[in-house]
Amino acid sequence: MPARATDARRAAVLGSPIAHSLSPVLHRAAYEALGLTGWTYDRFDVGEEALAPFVDGLGAEWAGLSLTMPLKRAVIPLLDEISETAASVDAVNTLVFTEDGRRVGDNTDIPGMVAALREHGVEQVDSAAVLGAGATASSALAALARVCSGEIVAYVRSAARADEMRRWGERLDVAVRIADWADAADALSFPLVVATTPAGATDALAASVPERPATLFDVLYDPWPTRLAARWSMFGGAVVSGLDLLVHQAVLQVEQMTGRVPAPVEAMRKAGEHALASPRDDHGH
Repeated sequence: MPARATDARRAAVLGSPIAHSLSPVLHRAAYEALGLTGWTYDRFDVGEEALAPFVDGLGAEWAGLSLTMPLKRAVIPLLDEISETAASVDAVNTLVFTEDGRRVGDNTDIPGMVAALREHGVEQVDSAAVLGAGATASSALAALARVCSGEIVAYVRSAARADEMRRWGERLDVAVRIADWADAADALSFPLVVATTPAGATDALAASVPERPATLFDVLYDPWPTRLAARWSMFGGAVVSGLDLLVHQAVLQVEQMTGRVPAPVEAMRKAGEHALASPRDDHGH
């Protein structure tokens, strides 16, 4: 049932650390644009041990929770139901409380990635490269399963990471070939490159951007642009940012928690951009 504007409802993002989460900025902007004056969205620093008591202590006014590291897997045993998408990667970033009190878990990172790519004109590619095997790599593979018709090559630094990516590929029924990070510059000529690496990891690759790059999806958003993304743009390639992903996964969360469709994408994006451009202590997130 779609939310009434005056209903006092609560939602929040949980994780640890949580201080720099942009989720409150995005969700509050959505509530404002939708006229949901009775809705609030907070953030709480909650680790794995504290998660069950926290969720058990929530009252009927709670509509849902956004979950970030390290809670995306820890929340699964606390759920009554989990979506196929979330189950496919063992990761829940969205918990919705139904009217009859059930806890339903979903993963909006994967469809959020697909939506962000679609917004930049990427509907289907015949091959793709993944840089790194970070926390978002499994979600990236699951998203690529929906947009890539052919081989995916993952460039990784260690045998352990290689094994992990192979396992995810098998589980998601995606053809993944493993390549050495030393050859990562080869990735840049693919029709779609997804960088899942931490800040600074791809800086050295900026010098290898081809003359006519296709599409780069860099999951980072702060600091932005990364050296690779800046060079990519300079050469005329399409760049999808971590903020695009953050906005689109939050859009789906807002829709599930409030019942209001569509969520106000542009208002949420503007709020995110404004927060990132503001001085650190003025983020309000």
